[in-house]
Amino acid sequence: MSQKRKVTLYFNSAMLAETQKEAIRQDRSVSWIIQAAWRIARDEVKKMPGTGLALHAADPEIPDDTGPLSLLPAEDTRTPA
Repeated sequence: MSQKRKVTLYFNSAMLAETQKEAIRQDRSVSWIIQAAWRIARDEVKKMPGTGLALHAADPEIPDDTGPLSLLPAEDTRTPA
């Protein structure tokens, strides 16, 4: 059984709104949408060059029963037009 943890992620308001809209469209939780998106994008992200500073820990698979995520909107950092 996997260990569930609460995690806080910060999204800009546009990304959070789009994620919430997709969650409603699919009748899923925002947490489910983020986890599914990570599973789909994981291999592409791994192809990106790193800084060489990361620790080389084991690469665990993320099970489908990961815990809920607390999503809070980040401050919008765009400058007004």
